[in-house]
Amino acid sequence: MSRPEDKLPPDLFYNDNESRKYTTSSRIQNVQCDMTNRALELLELNSPSLIIDIGCGSGLSGEILSSISLSDGGPHMWVGMDISASMLGIALQRDVEGDLLLSDVGQGIPFRPGTFDAAISISAIQWLCNAESSEANPQGRLSRFFNGLYASLRRGSRAVCQFYPKNEAQRSMISNAAIKAGFGAGILEDDPGTKNSKMYLVLTVGGGETQGDTTSVVKNMRDVDIQDARRKSGITGRSEMRKGSKAWIMWKKEQMEKRGKVVKASSKYTGRKRRVAF
Repeated sequence: MSRPEDKLPPDLFYNDNESRKYTTSSRIQNVQCDMTNRALELLELNSPSLIIDIGCGSGLSGEILSSISLSDGGPHMWVGMDISASMLGIALQRDVEGDLLLSDVGQGIPFRPGTFDAAISISAIQWLCNAESSEANPQGRLSRFFNGLYASLRRGSRAVCQFYPKNEAQRSMISNAAIKAGFGAGILEDDPGTKNSKMYLVLTVGGGETQGDTTSVVKNMRDVDIQDARRKSGITGRSEMRKGSKAWIMWKKEQMEKRGKVVKASSKYTGRKRRVAF
Protein backbone atom coordinates (compact mmCIF):
# COMPACT_ATOMS: atom_id res chain seq x y z
CA MET A 1 0.00 0.00 0.00
CA SER A 2 1.38 3.39 -0.99
CA ARG A 3 2.14 5.97 1.67
CA PRO A 4 0.35 9.36 1.63
CA GLU A 5 3.67 11.26 1.66
CA ASP A 6 4.69 9.49 -1.57
CA LYS A 7 1.66 10.83 -3.43
CA LEU A 8 1.57 14.59 -2.86
CA PRO A 9 2.96 17.28 -0.54
CA PRO A 10 0.91 17.49 2.70
CA ASP A 11 -0.69 20.84 1.87
CA LEU A 12 -2.04 19.33 -1.37
CA PHE A 13 -2.81 15.81 -0.14
CA TYR A 14 -4.88 17.04 2.82
CA ASN A 15 -7.42 19.00 0.83
CA ASP A 16 -10.94 19.71 2.13
CA ASN A 17 -12.17 16.20 1.30
CA GLU A 18 -9.21 14.27 2.76
CA SER A 19 -9.12 16.47 5.85
CA ARG A 20 -12.80 15.82 6.52
CA LYS A 21 -12.40 12.06 6.01
CA TYR A 22 -9.37 11.97 8.31
CA THR A 23 -11.07 13.90 11.10
CA THR A 24 -14.38 11.99 11.05
CA SER A 25 -12.86 8.49 10.91
CA SER A 26 -13.51 6.75 14.24
CA ARG A 27 -10.51 4.46 13.68
CA ILE A 28 -8.14 7.40 13.19
CA GLN A 29 -9.62 9.18 16.19
CA ASN A 30 -8.94 6.14 18.41
CA VAL A 31 -5.40 5.70 17.07
CA GLN A 32 -4.66 9.42 17.51
CA CYS A 33 -5.98 9.27 21.07
CA ASP A 34 -3.79 6.28 21.96
CA MET A 35 -0.65 7.79 20.43
CA THR A 36 -1.21 11.20 22.03
CA ASN A 37 -1.70 9.65 25.47
CA ARG A 38 1.44 7.58 24.96
CA ALA A 39 3.39 10.70 24.00
CA LEU A 40 2.10 12.49 27.11
CA GLU A 41 3.20 9.53 29.19
CA LEU A 42 6.72 9.89 27.77
CA LEU A 43 6.73 13.66 28.36
CA GLU A 44 5.93 13.12 32.08
CA LEU A 45 4.45 16.58 32.63
CA ASN A 46 3.47 17.14 36.25
CA SER A 47 1.81 20.54 35.92
CA PRO A 48 -0.11 22.56 33.29
CA SER A 49 2.34 23.37 30.49
CA LEU A 50 2.58 25.26 27.22
CA ILE A 51 3.04 22.68 24.45
CA ILE A 52 3.73 23.08 20.75
CA ASP A 53 1.89 20.53 18.60
CA ILE A 54 3.85 19.93 15.37
CA GLY A 55 1.57 18.93 12.50
CA CYS A 56 -1.53 19.46 14.64
CA GLY A 57 -3.93 18.81 11.75
CA SER A 58 -7.56 19.29 12.75
CA GLY A 59 -6.71 19.37 16.46
CA LEU A 60 -7.38 15.74 17.42
CA SER A 61 -4.28 15.53 19.61
CA GLY A 62 -4.72 19.09 20.85
CA GLU A 63 -8.17 18.26 22.23
CA ILE A 64 -6.58 15.59 24.41
CA LEU A 65 -3.98 18.06 25.69
CA SER A 66 -6.77 20.42 26.71
CA SER A 67 -8.77 17.66 28.41
CA ILE A 68 -6.07 16.37 30.79
CA SER A 69 -7.34 16.65 34.35
CA LEU A 70 -5.63 18.67 37.07
CA SER A 71 -4.79 15.48 38.98
CA ASP A 72 -2.88 14.21 35.92
CA GLY A 73 -0.89 17.43 35.48
CA GLY A 74 -3.23 19.27 33.12
CA PRO A 75 -4.98 20.89 31.48
CA HIS A 76 -2.30 22.02 29.05
CA MET A 77 -2.26 25.05 26.78
CA TRP A 78 -1.04 24.43 23.26
CA VAL A 79 -0.10 26.03 19.98
CA GLY A 80 -0.62 23.97 16.83
CA MET A 81 1.37 24.26 13.59
CA ASP A 82 0.32 22.70 10.31
CA ILE A 83 0.94 23.27 6.61
CA SER A 84 -2.58 22.26 5.54
CA ALA A 85 -5.05 25.15 5.46
CA SER A 86 -7.90 22.64 5.10
CA MET A 87 -6.89 20.81 8.28
CA LEU A 88 -6.66 24.06 10.24
CA GLY A 89 -9.99 25.16 8.80
CA ILE A 90 -11.66 22.06 10.26
CA ALA A 91 -9.88 22.69 13.57
CA LEU A 92 -11.45 26.18 13.62
CA GLN A 93 -14.87 24.72 12.81
CA ARG A 94 -14.47 22.28 15.70
CA ASP A 95 -13.61 25.24 17.98
CA VAL A 96 -10.47 23.68 19.50
CA GLU A 97 -8.94 25.51 22.45
CA GLY A 98 -5.39 25.87 21.13
CA ASP A 99 -3.92 28.63 19.00
CA LEU A 100 -3.32 27.67 15.36
CA LEU A 101 -0.56 28.66 12.96
CA LEU A 102 -0.44 27.92 9.23
CA SER A 103 3.24 27.22 8.66
CA ASP A 104 5.72 24.83 7.05
CA VAL A 105 7.83 23.39 9.89
CA GLY A 106 10.46 22.48 7.30
CA GLN A 107 11.26 26.20 7.24
CA GLY A 108 11.78 26.33 11.01
CA ILE A 109 9.84 27.06 14.20
CA PRO A 110 9.12 30.82 14.34
CA PHE A 111 8.99 31.37 18.11
CA ARG A 112 11.26 33.02 20.65
CA PRO A 113 13.89 30.84 22.39
CA GLY A 114 12.57 28.97 25.40
CA THR A 115 8.90 29.63 24.62
CA PHE A 116 7.56 26.10 25.17
CA ASP A 117 7.65 23.64 28.06
CA ALA A 118 7.30 20.61 25.78
CA ALA A 119 6.60 19.53 22.21
CA ILE A 120 4.47 16.81 20.72
CA SER A 121 4.07 15.55 17.16
CA ILE A 122 1.83 12.75 15.95
CA SER A 123 2.39 11.17 12.51
CA ALA A 124 3.94 14.27 10.98
CA ILE A 125 7.74 14.48 10.82
CA GLN A 126 8.15 11.72 8.20
CA TRP A 127 6.65 14.22 5.71
CA LEU A 128 9.85 16.27 6.04
CA CYS A 129 11.79 13.47 4.34
CA ASN A 130 10.05 14.17 1.04
CA ALA A 131 11.31 17.11 -0.99
CA GLU A 132 9.13 18.64 -3.69
CA SER A 133 12.01 20.44 -5.43
CA SER A 134 15.78 20.16 -5.83
CA GLU A 135 16.25 23.28 -3.69
CA ALA A 136 14.29 21.84 -0.74
CA ASN A 137 16.35 18.80 0.18
CA PRO A 138 15.13 16.61 3.10
CA GLN A 139 18.33 17.12 5.13
CA GLY A 140 17.90 20.88 5.00
CA ARG A 141 14.23 20.71 5.96
CA LEU A 142 14.94 18.37 8.89
CA SER A 143 17.83 20.54 10.00
CA ARG A 144 15.76 23.73 10.01
CA PHE A 145 12.95 21.98 11.84
CA PHE A 146 15.04 20.45 14.62
CA ASN A 147 17.22 23.54 15.08
CA GLY A 148 14.12 25.70 15.40
CA LEU A 149 12.45 23.22 17.75
CA TYR A 150 15.54 23.00 19.96
CA ALA A 151 15.68 26.79 20.27
CA SER A 152 11.97 27.14 21.03
CA LEU A 153 12.06 24.71 23.97
CA ARG A 154 13.19 25.70 27.47
CA ARG A 155 16.26 24.02 28.95
CA GLY A 156 15.53 20.64 30.52
CA SER A 157 12.34 20.12 28.50
CA ARG A 158 11.34 17.21 26.29
CA ALA A 159 9.77 16.56 22.92
CA VAL A 160 8.07 13.37 21.74
CA CYS A 161 7.53 12.80 18.02
CA GLN A 162 5.56 9.75 16.89
CA PHE A 163 6.45 8.99 13.29
CA TYR A 164 6.34 6.32 10.58
CA PRO A 165 9.76 6.00 8.92
CA LYS A 166 9.70 4.38 5.50
CA ASN A 167 12.90 2.44 6.17
CA GLU A 168 15.99 2.31 8.37
CA ALA A 169 17.74 5.00 6.32
CA GLN A 170 14.86 7.43 6.89
CA ARG A 171 14.79 6.61 10.60
CA SER A 172 18.52 7.34 10.85
CA MET A 173 18.22 10.55 8.82
CA ILE A 174 15.56 11.87 11.21
CA SER A 175 17.35 10.90 14.44
CA ASN A 176 20.72 12.16 13.19
CA ALA A 177 19.20 15.54 12.29
CA ALA A 178 17.82 15.81 15.83
CA ILE A 179 21.21 14.93 17.34
CA LYS A 180 23.01 17.48 15.17
CA ALA A 181 20.61 20.14 16.44
CA GLY A 182 21.73 19.37 20.01
CA PHE A 183 19.05 16.99 21.26
CA GLY A 184 19.67 13.82 23.20
CA ALA A 185 17.58 11.22 21.34
CA GLY A 186 16.02 7.89 22.20
CA ILE A 187 13.86 5.88 19.79
CA LEU A 188 11.14 3.82 21.45
CA GLU A 189 9.11 1.27 19.50
CA ASP A 190 5.81 -0.09 20.82
CA ASP A 191 4.66 -3.50 19.56
CA PRO A 192 7.77 -4.05 17.39
CA GLY A 193 7.43 -6.46 14.49
CA THR A 194 3.64 -6.16 14.29
CA LYS A 195 1.33 -4.17 12.02
CA ASN A 196 0.45 -2.02 15.04
CA SER A 197 4.06 -0.99 15.59
CA LYS A 198 4.44 2.65 16.65
CA MET A 199 7.75 4.51 16.82
CA TYR A 200 8.45 7.46 19.10
CA LEU A 201 11.45 9.77 18.94
CA VAL A 202 12.00 11.01 22.50
CA LEU A 203 14.12 14.16 22.60
CA THR A 204 15.61 16.05 25.52
CA VAL A 205 17.07 19.53 25.71
CA GLY A 206 20.27 19.74 27.75
CA GLY A 207 20.36 21.57 31.05
CA GLY A 208 17.78 21.87 33.81
CA GLU A 209 16.74 18.55 35.33
CA THR A 210 18.87 16.44 33.03
CA GLN A 211 22.15 17.80 34.42
CA GLY A 212 24.14 17.10 31.29
CA ASP A 213 22.89 13.57 30.54
CA THR A 214 20.43 14.38 27.80
CA THR A 215 19.33 10.74 27.48
CA SER A 216 18.41 10.26 31.15
CA VAL A 217 14.72 10.44 30.25
CA VAL A 218 14.73 7.28 28.18
CA LYS A 219 17.78 5.29 29.25
CA ASN A 220 15.82 2.97 31.57
CA MET A 221 12.95 2.27 29.16
CA ARG A 222 12.58 -1.05 27.39
CA ASP A 223 13.18 -1.32 23.62
CA VAL A 224 14.91 2.07 23.50
CA ASP A 225 17.76 2.87 21.15
CA ILE A 226 19.67 5.71 22.85
CA GLN A 227 21.61 8.10 20.67
CA ASP A 228 23.73 10.97 22.01
CA ALA A 229 26.07 12.87 19.72
CA ARG A 230 28.25 13.92 22.63
CA ARG A 231 29.20 10.30 23.33
CA LYS A 232 31.08 9.94 20.08
CA SER A 233 34.76 9.69 20.79
CA GLY A 234 37.43 11.58 18.93
CA ILE A 235 35.34 14.63 18.04
CA THR A 236 37.65 17.60 17.73
CA GLY A 237 36.62 20.97 19.09
CA ARG A 238 36.33 23.81 16.59
CA SER A 239 39.08 25.75 18.36
CA GLU A 240 41.50 22.88 17.72
CA MET A 241 40.77 22.64 14.00
CA ARG A 242 43.28 23.93 11.49
CA LYS A 243 41.71 25.81 8.62
CA GLY A 244 41.83 23.67 5.49
CA SER A 245 42.22 20.40 7.42
CA LYS A 246 39.84 17.49 6.83
CA ALA A 247 38.14 18.08 10.22
CA TRP A 248 37.64 21.76 9.37
CA ILE A 249 36.20 20.92 5.94
CA MET A 250 33.81 18.35 7.44
CA TRP A 251 32.70 20.91 10.05
CA LYS A 252 32.06 23.53 7.35
CA LYS A 253 30.05 21.07 5.28
CA GLU A 254 27.96 20.18 8.31
CA GLN A 255 27.25 23.86 8.97
CA MET A 256 26.18 24.34 5.35
CA GLU A 257 23.85 21.32 5.57
CA LYS A 258 22.24 22.82 8.68
CA ARG A 259 21.49 25.94 6.67
CA GLY A 260 19.78 23.82 4.02
CA LYS A 261 22.52 24.14 1.41
CA VAL A 262 23.19 21.36 -1.08
CA VAL A 263 26.59 19.89 -0.17
CA LYS A 264 28.64 17.42 -2.20
CA ALA A 265 29.03 13.99 -0.62
CA SER A 266 32.26 13.35 1.27
CA SER A 267 34.70 10.67 0.14
CA LYS A 268 38.13 9.34 1.01
CA TYR A 269 39.57 12.22 -1.02
CA THR A 270 37.86 14.93 1.04
CA GLY A 271 40.51 17.20 2.55
CA ARG A 272 43.35 15.35 0.81
CA LYS A 273 46.59 17.26 0.46
CA ARG A 274 47.59 17.76 -3.15
CA ARG A 275 51.05 17.98 -4.58
CA VAL A 276 52.31 21.39 -5.58
CA ALA A 277 52.19 21.75 -9.36
CA PHE A 278 55.11 23.54 -11.05
